[in-house]
Amino acid sequence: MFNLKGRVAVISGASSGLGVQMAKGFAEQGADLVILARREERLIELKKELEEKGVKVLPIKCDVTSTEDINNAAKLAEEEFGRVDILVNCAGSSKDKGVLDMSDEEWDFTIATDETSVFKMTRAFGNIMKKNNYGRVINIASMYGMVGNAEIPTIAYHASKGAVVNFTRAAAAELAPHGITVNCICPGYFYTELTTAVLDTEMFQQFATSHVPMKRYGKEGELNAAAIFLASDEASYVTGVILPVDGGYTAV
Repeated sequence: MFNLKGRVAVISGASSGLGVQMAKGFAEQGADLVILARREERLIELKKELEEKGVKVLPIKCDVTSTEDINNAAKLAEEEFGRVDILVNCAGSSKDKGVLDMSDEEWDFTIATDETSVFKMTRAFGNIMKKNNYGRVINIASMYGMVGNAEIPTIAYHASKGAVVNFTRAAAAELAPHGITVNCICPGYFYTELTTAVLDTEMFQQFATSHVPMKRYGKEGELNAAAIFLASDEASYVTGVILPVDGGYTAV
């Protein structure tokens, strides 16, 4: 089960953090990969590592806030592989301010990167999937798209991830007749370039111990199983699902 050999997976945000973990996980299952990020040099390094697993890898420099970059990436992917089967919308960033202090520019940056990019990526690559009447779209949101938080004011992040959650439901209903499933993973606290500085503080470690039932952060690779399941042929009747992988944070 869950063999992805012969499938082509596109992963955004693949230069660091969860995107790199996802790329490695999909390569382990045999998927050929199209890896996207702004930092091309990191993609080239990752390509070498992934190809050692016996899969084909196409790195493409892509800013997910740019419609031109996304459409170009979709064109190159289709030219190289002839199809796209799986899309993992993993790219993201955030300006962390509260509702009373956030500027228009900080709000717009976060919404463009974390919400609008998901729409643009799904539109571009979904149209390729539609040609084959097959697709798996996996949106990486956040448990903060399901709940608020009283520790760190980050209103635009909450808003954007909440939008991704309901975008997932709407897109799942719309794309189901085309053989395309759309699902959403909501990670809890995982180490990435954006989170390490906060997660390593004593204050936040104490907070996690008291608020996460499993009393720890997510470990590298613990998100992969959820994504691989949702990307698989076996998950053919699963669509519109919002799946927290958060150590139980949203259960209490």
